[in-house]
Amino acid sequence: MNLKPGHIFDVVVIGAGAAGLMCAAEAGKRGRSVLVLEKAEKVGKKILISGGGRCNFTNLFAAPDRYVSENRHFCKSAFRQYTQHDFIALVEKHGISYHEKKLGQLFCDESASQITDLLQKECDAAGVRIWLNANVEKVTPVHEDGFNLTVGEQALECRSLVVATGGLSIPKMGATDFAFRLAEKLNLPLTERKPGLVPFTFQDAEMDRFSGLSGVSADIEARIGKVAFRENILFTHKGISGPAILQISSFWNEGDKVQLDFLPELDVLEELKKQRAENPKTKVEKYLSRFLANRLLDKLLEPLGEIPEFGNCSDKLFRNIHNLLKIIVIKPSGTEGYRKAEVTVGGVCTSCLQSKTMAVKGRDNLFFIGEAVDVTGFLGGYNFQWAWSSGFVAGRHV
Repeated sequence: MNLKPGHIFDVVVIGAGAAGLMCAAEAGKRGRSVLVLEKAEKVGKKILISGGGRCNFTNLFAAPDRYVSENRHFCKSAFRQYTQHDFIALVEKHGISYHEKKLGQLFCDESASQITDLLQKECDAAGVRIWLNANVEKVTPVHEDGFNLTVGEQALECRSLVVATGGLSIPKMGATDFAFRLAEKLNLPLTERKPGLVPFTFQDAEMDRFSGLSGVSADIEARIGKVAFRENILFTHKGISGPAILQISSFWNEGDKVQLDFLPELDVLEELKKQRAENPKTKVEKYLSRFLANRLLDKLLEPLGEIPEFGNCSDKLFRNIHNLLKIIVIKPSGTEGYRKAEVTVGGVCTSCLQSKTMAVKGRDNLFFIGEAVDVTGFLGGYNFQWAWSSGFVAGRHV
């Protein structure tokens, strides 16, 4: 893209992902001259691969209590200004059909590209210019009213700058630490960053304990302290994954133990005693196989050896069975890292941002939005909603 020497944009947005494009469109609607810089060859690459190619674009239950942050209240203002229902209305305006898969998760009926097309149409209508293959090499605050940027061999200037370059998750899609490096350069505080919504890896002892279960799934409750999630898990050749594990991983720190309940809806101890009274000749494993896959059940109960019929079981044996099915404690060796993480937990500290505008405190022309900020949603469309809401708010104030 060739720019005229001396041309100054009202707004430059770095990053053409969900938050960046949302922000650019809103700023353009307000009559601002807007340029979006994207280092990739196309916009919205993470949007395109999300939701199995159908984009889980929001969640009906998006609310501040579904987000992880050092300041859980920070996101409230953005969500008041732009809700999931506002984005759903935008999706409907563009004639995109969608469906609820489960737990409030909304997906396109056809393709995730419908969401990137929506955003590009909104940007086009607002006069936004998008520069692809544009690698920002340098950002320099020139004075309180603007910034100089170096993109390849070209220099440009803007009055307001929005950083929407995301986090560290999925590096093969081009993820970088640009936002964090810029924040450090500008002496802005950062919280600790770690992979979120990511599978756990097992230590050797756990690998032996659950050997042979790769590919087996179950509906469980995963818990760390007071935080718990009830969804499926999936054993892998490296450890354990599935929605319940991805959810709890955002709350996990190195050394933490995770408790798994494989029968969260069943009071196992009372149920076993009941069956002993009513069906004393029934084999315990046969009865329990109605709740869990045989391979999984056999592995979980393996420490007990052969279990007799109900009528020959003691209360102590029942308690052991209860503990092996409902109080399984694992200590992951780690996670599969940013390579498999859906999000980055942590980022630009909310203490340096204005919640009503997403601008840096004391500098009303610099904004950080989306995944770059220390606001991380649960699995299921919540992170897209944060992108829409934070992008909208910034777009209304640049």
